[in-house]
Amino acid sequence: MKQTVEEMVEQLFPVMVERRRYLHRHPELSFHEVDTPQFIADRLTELGIEIRTGVGGRGVVGTIRGGKPGKTVALRADFDALPIQDEKTVDYRSTVPGVMHACGHDGHTATLLAVAEILVRQKEQLAGNVVLIHQHAEEVVPGGARDMVADGCLDGVDVIFGTHLWSTTKLGTIGYRIGPVMAAADKFELTLFGRGGHGAKPHETIDAVVLGATVVKELQSIVSRRLDPLQQAVLTIGTLHAGNTFNVIADSAELTGTIRTFDPEVAEQIVHEMERTIKGVCDAAGATYSFTYERGYPAVVNHPQETNLLRTVASDIMGADHVFEIAPTMGGEDFAYYLQQVPGTFFFTGAGDETFYPHHHPKFDFEEQAMQHAARILIEVTLRYLEESSN
Repeated sequence: MKQTVEEMVEQLFPVMVERRRYLHRHPELSFHEVDTPQFIADRLTELGIEIRTGVGGRGVVGTIRGGKPGKTVALRADFDALPIQDEKTVDYRSTVPGVMHACGHDGHTATLLAVAEILVRQKEQLAGNVVLIHQHAEEVVPGGARDMVADGCLDGVDVIFGTHLWSTTKLGTIGYRIGPVMAAADKFELTLFGRGGHGAKPHETIDAVVLGATVVKELQSIVSRRLDPLQQAVLTIGTLHAGNTFNVIADSAELTGTIRTFDPEVAEQIVHEMERTIKGVCDAAGATYSFTYERGYPAVVNHPQETNLLRTVASDIMGADHVFEIAPTMGGEDFAYYLQQVPGTFFFTGAGDETFYPHHHPKFDFEEQAMQHAARILIEVTLRYLEESSN
């Protein structure tokens, strides 16, 4: 009797867990992945899947060519880790000091490998092709997606789907959204140059600590007082460093931070207002400054038709009451680059609940059962898309 997708995924679940835990024990940082892409390439080769390695740097792309003519679906998983010390007390804890999979990318990889194995079993019945994009360096700008796209990972692709295992959303649920779902994530660096001196003679100095504090306070008013309140934006100062000892007035202060927006015009307005504010504070104090602004990932904007297909498939599998429209998040994702090239959607697979540690936390983990849900949906949405587009 022919197995269903559900049965095949369930049968492969122990392998998915084993692979996920292996990758969790052996994480690699963005742009330094060596063993992970080799592990992926070896598994795809074992399945007889045509592969390209070193795509856009360290990416791996596999292609399953269906037995019938049709369109091409791309599925993407990322595989880099983060510079965080793993504080979990589990037997699959990271063996690499100061590095761990704190965002679920190990689970994404294990999921897509299982998807590949199930789809390759059905390749003769596929009315089209499937491209498996295993992407490096999602966590660090400029990311791996942009360079993989430039290196042709989307050549001939008609549509793309991707998911994120989400630890703080209830297991067994799927979150979707048409339009902007994840924010553009930009970075800025600011150095303020004052005039240092003795802590007992502030009148002879231009205190960089005071400059820094003033700039931080004034920048916070940009979103609250200079933007349309109906626009969504975040301006966060992440670091502020100045001075070396208690009785010396610092001559410089360094600040870094991030801007999160959904509308490019809003981002431009914020940059303009930041420049104006910083210049005003420095001019008033007789100080100077250096300001650099780095564009990060653009916003992730899901396409309507593909998102509606995903919602329908997820409802059929999980039940309509377990599939919901999510609010936009200010987190960034370089899946945005794929969606700028081809239609598709990026959705969230519930992998825990509100009691789980959030992403990028030293004790981050997720319910591994969620990998089954993600695999089933990625397979079924692929099959449904190819079937409907061939009719």
